[in-house]
Amino acid sequence: MQHNDSSSPDYSELGAGDSELGSRELASIPSVEVISRAAVMLLSASAERLGLADDDPDQSPHRDLDEARRLITALAGLVTASAEYLGAHAGPLRDGLQSVQRAFREASAVPDAPGMGPGEKYTGPVS
Repeated sequence: MQHNDSSSPDYSELGAGDSELGSRELASIPSVEVISRAAVMLLSASAERLGLADDDPDQSPHRDLDEARRLITALAGLVTASAEYLGAHAGPLRDGLQSVQRAFREASAVPDAPGMGPGEKYTGPVS
């Protein structure tokens, strides 16, 4: 993908075949599905970076708390901003978000102050 000189990236090179969406046209996919898929991807990536896919998260070669913090914050922003559009999907996504926020707190050697953890500026403190 090339970027032009303006502040907006050039997405003209992307087609339906460039994504995991298969032959479906992006324009035909309901927004709730696009948002939900993005949230699930962020949630899954957060869990991976926390090492939760391994038997011993503390020894996971995939554990990277800095990356997990970024992913969780992005997930929190997406879920919070789009909650009104997610309908029945909002609750499970919020639950998943809170789970990775708690897992992050448990994994941190020096826990963040309440309200300062990943995504908590969007969700409020998670206990």
